[in-house]
Amino acid sequence: MNIRPVLHVIGLFLMVLSVLMLLPAFYDALTHAGGSQAFLLSAAITFFSGLPLFWFYRDADFQLKSRQIFLLTNLSWLAVSSFSALPLFFLLNISYTDAFFETMSGITTTGSTVLSGLDSMNTGALLWRSLLQWLGGIGFIVLAIAILPFLKVGGMRLFQSESSDWSDKAMPRSGSIAKRVVIIYLGLTILCAYFYFLGGMNAFESINHAMTTLSTGGYSTSDNSMAHFSNPFIYWVSTIFMLLGGLPFVLFVKCLRGDIDALTKDNQVQAFVNFLLVLWFFFSIWLFTNSDYSLFESLTLVAFNTTSVITTTGFALTDYTLWGGFAATLFFMLTFVGGCSGSTTGGVKIFRFQIGAKLLRIQLKQLMHPRACFVQSYNGQQITGDILRSLIAFSFFFALLTTVLTLLLSLMGLDLITALSGAATAIANVGPGLGDIIGPAGNFATLPDAAKWLLSIGMLMGRLEVITVLVLFTPDFWHD
Repeated sequence: MNIRPVLHVIGLFLMVLSVLMLLPAFYDALTHAGGSQAFLLSAAITFFSGLPLFWFYRDADFQLKSRQIFLLTNLSWLAVSSFSALPLFFLLNISYTDAFFETMSGITTTGSTVLSGLDSMNTGALLWRSLLQWLGGIGFIVLAIAILPFLKVGGMRLFQSESSDWSDKAMPRSGSIAKRVVIIYLGLTILCAYFYFLGGMNAFESINHAMTTLSTGGYSTSDNSMAHFSNPFIYWVSTIFMLLGGLPFVLFVKCLRGDIDALTKDNQVQAFVNFLLVLWFFFSIWLFTNSDYSLFESLTLVAFNTTSVITTTGFALTDYTLWGGFAATLFFMLTFVGGCSGSTTGGVKIFRFQIGAKLLRIQLKQLMHPRACFVQSYNGQQITGDILRSLIAFSFFFALLTTVLTLLLSLMGLDLITALSGAATAIANVGPGLGDIIGPAGNFATLPDAAKWLLSIGMLMGRLEVITVLVLFTPDFWHD
């Protein structure tokens, strides 16, 4: 395999990453927070690590083939995560394991954290965490295709390698899609920050939370997460923009190009929104009748927390595990439900549940009418064999990976609830798990280092939808 173009692009990614490290360095210098040196040192290490790769392989042929694309996707995420951990390692005096876990959780928009004392933490570190989630939400490959002309060759394959959901060709050129997606993503982030500011957040809090809301990442500037802001207006702003982050950005592009009904007529969007509304209605009534909350408080808490989990954001407003066994069980089940394809969310996307339900209905009809021929379609398109194989493979490996990771975590002494919910929340990129240790009121700091590395691998595999990573471990991948 010719890996020269892969190494060239990774070198370029590291050089760009080093420039991004200057943003929190500049902010720390401006506010006299005292963290500039750590960011400048990290930027220098990152830049001079990427420069040789970029320079020595600058003459590479950029006709990227399938294997190069998959290798580029995996190595770019690993390289960026590894070097992004340096500022936290130097600045916060934590182990590299903790720094890498925090960074991987941020870039994959998982939202799990090992840090505490956020309210008094260096502002540059907080800004860096939020910026990583914002970059990871839209995806490095999407940003690269929007900016780098030589990556637009085979751009749709690059979309698919980072997330199998970016395959809807809204426009003839993937570069055009990427540019418009980035513009919409940026615009919604600015709009979210504006509404947060209106709700009482200061400018720093507004920008940070806007980046982690649209990216459905869930990092906050406070240990109490969104509960730090006792304002229902902020809670509902967050709920709405988390929901928007869970919608397909390609459909936003179609809306801007004149197809106003692109969102409302899409089967996946309809199912996603309807599922949330029904869940809000019945769950809030249950909470109202089984607690001392008013009806509006129940609706606010339910809407915020369920949307946070389903969109895999991970913001916490209250410890919902204290609501009883039914609520804890429901939230654990919601961990496996993701948003729409082509969104910033993780988990098992809604369209996979829809196709699975269609196949079940057809199978039941086939049993009653063995000689009948039923056409399988979804969103106006026929469900082909490739789609079915992809669905079955993803579902199988998602379940298998969750099982294996749970077993490995339990071998390290973790109890069943912590091991199972930790594995599920890592692979689904949700954030908080269940139990006293990693639940909404806790964090991952006390876990063994080996568990943190395993969970970091799970986060990456979940963000790249499992198959993109597993393909590297097949013998055929490395042979012509």
